[in-house]
Amino acid sequence: MSGTEQHENLFIDRQDQAIFKALNAVSLRVGEAIDAAEVSRIALELMYVRISQINGCVFCLDRHVPKALQAGATHQQLAVVAAWRDSSAFTTEERLALELGEVVTELPDPEFRKEIVATVRAELGDPAASALTWAAINMNAFNRVSILSHHPVTPHKYPTETGPGK
Repeated sequence: MSGTEQHENLFIDRQDQAIFKALNAVSLRVGEAIDAAEVSRIALELMYVRISQINGCVFCLDRHVPKALQAGATHQQLAVVAAWRDSSAFTTEERLALELGEVVTELPDPEFRKEIVATVRAELGDPAASALTWAAINMNAFNRVSILSHHPVTPHKYPTETGPGK
């Protein structure tokens, strides 16, 4: 060791802050693209929650469940998002965002990926398909930073349901 105290967890976001700032800059640009493509914040946050569920990122789940509620997602949507295909609680846009988020996260076979991307493009347009894809890529990166850093989660209360959003 170099004489510095070593902690149990290596918080890679704190170790090289310039890289983490660059990742945050990507996140800000993704937000601009989401807004420009007129993707609803509910769809985006539900996608972030689903990606974080798949990856098992407790820190990102703890962050994005309240954001989804603030955006206007319902408690019911959050309760069933892991089984969204079997629920009528989601709009077409939300379903497409969830499907695309799963595809970007799981990388199924190429033909299925092409089919999903084509469907999202046809239904939401190229700007939304691109913005949602970048958002999913970015969320997967943040998940990995938090998982590998073992970011802690402390108990707190979530905001109350606010009703429909954008």
